[in-house]
Amino acid sequence: MEKSGRHPIHRRRGPNFLKIPALSCLRIIILIVTVINAFGHLASGAAYSVVKLQHLYANREGSNSANKGRGMSSEHFEMLKAHDRARHGRILNTIVDFTLQGTADPFVAGLYYTRIELGTPPRPYYVQIDTGSDILWVNCKPCNACPLTSGLGISLNFFDPQGSSSARPLSCIDSKCVSANQISESLCTTDRYCGYSFEYGDGSGTLGYYVSDEFHYNQYVNQYTTNNSSASITFGCSYNQSGDLTKSDRAVDGIFGFGQNDLSVVSQLNSQGLAPKIFSHCLEGEDRGGGILVLGEITEPGMVYTPIVPSQPHYNLNLQGIAVNGKQLSIDPQVFATTNNRGTIVDCGTTLAYLAEEAYDPFVNSIITAVSQYTQPFIMKGNPCFLTVHSIDEIFPSVTLYFEGAPMDLKPRDYLFQQLSPQDTSPVWCIGWQKSGQQATDSSKMTILGDLVLKDKAFVYDLQNQRIGWTNFDCSSTVNVSVATGESKSIDSGKLNSNGSPPSRILKELDMKLCYCFLFLMSSIVILYSNK
Repeated sequence: MEKSGRHPIHRRRGPNFLKIPALSCLRIIILIVTVINAFGHLASGAAYSVVKLQHLYANREGSNSANKGRGMSSEHFEMLKAHDRARHGRILNTIVDFTLQGTADPFVAGLYYTRIELGTPPRPYYVQIDTGSDILWVNCKPCNACPLTSGLGISLNFFDPQGSSSARPLSCIDSKCVSANQISESLCTTDRYCGYSFEYGDGSGTLGYYVSDEFHYNQYVNQYTTNNSSASITFGCSYNQSGDLTKSDRAVDGIFGFGQNDLSVVSQLNSQGLAPKIFSHCLEGEDRGGGILVLGEITEPGMVYTPIVPSQPHYNLNLQGIAVNGKQLSIDPQVFATTNNRGTIVDCGTTLAYLAEEAYDPFVNSIITAVSQYTQPFIMKGNPCFLTVHSIDEIFPSVTLYFEGAPMDLKPRDYLFQQLSPQDTSPVWCIGWQKSGQQATDSSKMTILGDLVLKDKAFVYDLQNQRIGWTNFDCSSTVNVSVATGESKSIDSGKLNSNGSPPSRILKELDMKLCYCFLFLMSSIVILYSNK
């Protein structure tokens, strides 16, 4: 996939009141009532209390002394499994979220990126989010042809395996190396570490080897509370870059792949019971850009789903047709059918969008016809462009992509981008959908939907049920995210600060002050009661 842009998120804990993290008033009240009850027992002469513990599934077949050695019944076994599933659901009852920076505008950033932390002690790295690849990799020390500065205004870091006490290179005999070599050119020999070679659609490439180390992330519990967590994962340590990955204008520390392979971070965290096998993103399309990516399911009204084409290396969808202003274009559906060299891919690591050659001309011609009474096209830098004083929403047509069971309605800003006028007069809008083959020589028959199309929508990648969903959405506003238990939590992506912390602590501090007052009052009651 095209990699032309990349950005961060990081959260910190809230105030550590009473040295007890996330202690709610309800818990304080329960604690005080318990203390009062204890004093009551002491006042009545009770010296101590005994609490008898009993196994939750005691007195079941095979679980008590009478049945010891006989084993457990299938009913009992299923009951234990159900109990474990419920417990695992509670473990997953948090949301891992990443605040995004960057924009879909190719003249500003042309990519979305987030901040992660790796190693012991943890160090920050800025990585581009990319659903068109599988692996998380970062530039390592030493590195050949790696950028030292970034035009995005971020500080670049190099991962140093020697500087992390928990880093461990992956050997060639490790089972994970076998999985890794399914998605990259193998550089593994019997006497070397497990290596990789990735080449992207724009001709850029990276060389490196795999390491296992701590991945630090934040679990979003509620609008006031985030928990710092970490997990050991396998990721790439790149020591050589080529092509656009050597350039500084939009340089980041690496690429954060969200594909379906077992070595993707989503799959690794899910295999450890730390995250659901589903993630979502909402990319802001306005000038400031940004957005959010969560390991969880965004649940907003109007969400529609279409199945993922099975047994494909990317997120392929069944695109069945295109309509402009409600009129279906005359395009053979086989143009979009998934084969070895055809198909429609969703890829947030690609900036623009690319149409298969047979679909490109009918699409562009229909746009030109729809606006012919207002403006005429001209070519600028190879793109059909329009000079207009009108609002593009007034004169440019709507576009609908028809997927299997799910339409995707597009506004003019989903297929147009603005360029500077040669005379600095009226705005110039150009068609941002390119003809496939301009991105890479072997992709002339592929249709790729990049950030230009994906922005301003809530997108859900449900890997468990092998489907992708979307709905038009203001990605600067609060999003509702479901967790494993079915509970829904809200994350205000528009009000997160630069390191991902909750927007304000005023309400929380007020809540805790009330708790302090209540604690002081109840403590006084306890003292008076105990002196009777």
